[in-house]
Amino acid sequence: MKIPEPRYRSPLARHLPESTDLEAVKRDGWRGQHILVVAETDDRLDFVEREFIRRIGERLYGDSRKGGRHG
Repeated sequence: MKIPEPRYRSPLARHLPESTDLEAVKRDGWRGQHILVVAETDDRLDFVEREFIRRIGERLYGDSRKGGRHG
């Protein structure tokens, strides 16, 4: 079922939150504070990079498959 688009802009539309560009936030975090946020499943990474990210994550925070935390 296709919902027709409204023909007018609601006066409440200006109160809706604007969508955040998450890639821009990640980029600014890296450039400004050297904080890297990357998903292990990011398509821009090759197999070796994904494995490297996974191992760093497991070393710092524990194996997510086991639910534990390294302490």
